[in-house]
Amino acid sequence: MEYRLLGGSGLYVPVLSFGTATFGGGSDFFKAWGNTQVDEATRLVNLCMDAGLNFFDTADTYSQGASEEILGKAIAGKRHDVIISTKGTFPFGTGPNNQGSSRHRLIQQVEGSLRRLGTDYIDVYHMHGFDGNTPVEEVMHTLDGLVQSGKVRYIAASNFSGWHLMKAQSIADRYGWSRHVAHQVYYSLLHREYEWELMPLGIDQKVGAIVWSPLAAGRLGGKYRRNQPLPPDSRVAQGGSPIPQMVVNDEHLYNIMDVLDEVAEEVGKTVAQVALNWLLQRPTVSSIIIGARNEEQLQQNLGAVGWNLTPEQVRKLDKASELPTIYPYWHQRQNTKLNPLPKFY
Repeated sequence: MEYRLLGGSGLYVPVLSFGTATFGGGSDFFKAWGNTQVDEATRLVNLCMDAGLNFFDTADTYSQGASEEILGKAIAGKRHDVIISTKGTFPFGTGPNNQGSSRHRLIQQVEGSLRRLGTDYIDVYHMHGFDGNTPVEEVMHTLDGLVQSGKVRYIAASNFSGWHLMKAQSIADRYGWSRHVAHQVYYSLLHREYEWELMPLGIDQKVGAIVWSPLAAGRLGGKYRRNQPLPPDSRVAQGGSPIPQMVVNDEHLYNIMDVLDEVAEEVGKTVAQVALNWLLQRPTVSSIIIGARNEEQLQQNLGAVGWNLTPEQVRKLDKASELPTIYPYWHQRQNTKLNPLPKFY
């Protein structure tokens, strides 16, 4: 397993991390992801660790805390050998303060996550989304206090716009508070909008990307083909896709699959492994979150590391997956001397 620094921090993380949204099955949405309980979760955690994957991602809202509880039991006795990432901000529980990133709520949610995980510290704590109601100064000061207390080791964002993240970093710098070292983002061959602004920001601010849904909710796993019905056992068919159907261009997907098939045959890997390996070649990517309902899926995803696509194969996939950019990015790309772009363009 390859390890990389998480953004501008000194923390090394494996390039593959394990997402535990499949743990718990607490609603129809999450049941479409999986319904893994403690015994199977423990087995999957052990398989991950045997492969050198010791980074596990969860969130308070995953099955309303059940994912954290199951992960906590699965890592019992191994806490100091693993890295745990969890998240706050999104709705949890009831009442007028059941969501957001206020001081009141963040402290409450961190305490709850610690209790459910059975630990006294969280390695990486994410704002699951941006809270436009709470002053950013309040959020960053609270997060810095949690770091200073030892309850949180590093802070990170998730699903932020560029200005959200830059404002948070600027305020942290102004007061000498902890900065976001990572940004958990959606990024895949099917959707490359992350490259337009968030990737250049990540390069400039040394914010590492932790990629969620790298296979576009399973669409890049090999089951989606031209003139074939939607697989009935897929997350998309069962209503568990976090990616809105309206943003998916089927013909674009099929064009990408054609090239994935070609490259997969060249390298002797599955199309899913190729799609994951492509992401590992991109700037700022520190870790890719893989999920698995069972050992077979886990072992296939683990096969995405230990080898690299050639530059020519990367270019093929780049070309097949490229889409026109929106303003102001198409305008900026007319003069790359003024606006240097990541090396793969």
